[in-house]
Amino acid sequence: MDQVRIQSAIGVLEVGGDEHGISSVSFLDEAIPVSKDIPKELQKAVEQLGEYLSGSRTEFTLKINPPGTDFQKKVWKKLRAIPYGKTMTYQEIANELGDPKVIRAAASANGKNPIAIIVPCHRVIGSDGSLTGYAGGLSRKQWLLEHESGFKQGKLF
Repeated sequence: MDQVRIQSAIGVLEVGGDEHGISSVSFLDEAIPVSKDIPKELQKAVEQLGEYLSGSRTEFTLKINPPGTDFQKKVWKKLRAIPYGKTMTYQEIANELGDPKVIRAAASANGKNPIAIIVPCHRVIGSDGSLTGYAGGLSRKQWLLEHESGFKQGKLF
């Protein structure tokens, strides 16, 4: 599997994949140099992530190949169906999977999503509208949701 590290508006992203598709996009918090060369298999992903983060892309047209269980892949497929600028709750995801009782399993699968941004787990919120856990950190989740809404919340104090 090839990997590349790129600088973005929300920190360094590490993108991994091969000819079968993108298998990971993750946020790096440590100071790691970005890549000078982008492997051929990852060029389209790097390009589309850049377009998304600059506001010129609202949908990804990439082949993905995340490692996971069949159930996790079902959840991640549902996540990809959440439109840009919209959110869903964990309960709505469970309901769409056909069983309201799988809410915890759906939340767990959401948390194990290995392909941040492209599989938009940041679009899933709590039933009360709260921002719930996000592997990239709640500040990044908030940034992504505000980016998609076109509204930037200012600091009050």
